[in-house]
Amino acid sequence: MSAINLAVPAASPLDGGKLRRRLAAREATLGTFVGMASVVAAEVCAASGMDWLLVDLEHGAGGEEQVRGIVPAVAAYGVPTVVRVESAERIRTGRVLDLGAAGVMLPRLDTVEQVAEALRHLRYPPDGDRGVATYNRACRFGLDPGALDRAGDEILGVVQIESVRAVENVEKIAALDGVDVLFVGPRDLSHDLGVPGDVRAPSFVAALGQVRAAAERYGKACGLLVNDGAAAALRLAEGWTFVAIGSDSTLLGAAVSAELGRARADV
Repeated sequence: MSAINLAVPAASPLDGGKLRRRLAAREATLGTFVGMASVVAAEVCAASGMDWLLVDLEHGAGGEEQVRGIVPAVAAYGVPTVVRVESAERIRTGRVLDLGAAGVMLPRLDTVEQVAEALRHLRYPPDGDRGVATYNRACRFGLDPGALDRAGDEILGVVQIESVRAVENVEKIAALDGVDVLFVGPRDLSHDLGVPGDVRAPSFVAALGQVRAAAERYGKACGLLVNDGAAAALRLAEGWTFVAIGSDSTLLGAAVSAELGRARADV
């Protein structure tokens, strides 16, 4: 019986930086937010063909514990998990990365200084201040300590642009090493602009243009959240490459409502 070579990576629920490389190559991707705190709901979304899922710990119904189950469930379909942390606090970022998240979305950051500090939490020392441990999924529970050396090249950093101040600072933010995606939060941004929910308002359209221009100038991906597939197709055609189509709950609600409407149309 031959010995097992633990230096050779085994089949794994970890993304290994594939999503980051796809976006760096300007490949268009589609995903959805996961907020129902249901591993099964996340698996259904993965089985449906999403390129990535984003577990929402800022507005979703569950906490960090759901990441433990979602990562391997959706990885069985070749789909990586990105996590929007509830805040940019160091321990929150480290927890989801140890659980195997392919990347982290950082919310509510307005200045280049805030973003630079938050990005340090994605990297191990000396490049950052992420806590070092190997007895977790990210290091195959101690079987792959070399993951510590690869992590800096594999983790996707997504920074939300969702305020007037963030738009004003988007050029400096985009220039930072470790920012892979500039992601517009349309609701927050439109409210901060004084045009709540109006994605056709000139000020909102102009802000989107600034974000896209900054992403293009610094070779970063740009993303945003849209309501449906038709809106996603339009954004992809414009050059957005990290596009979220609603969430598990909004997609379910829309599907149920549509089918009920059809069933009751002639009643």
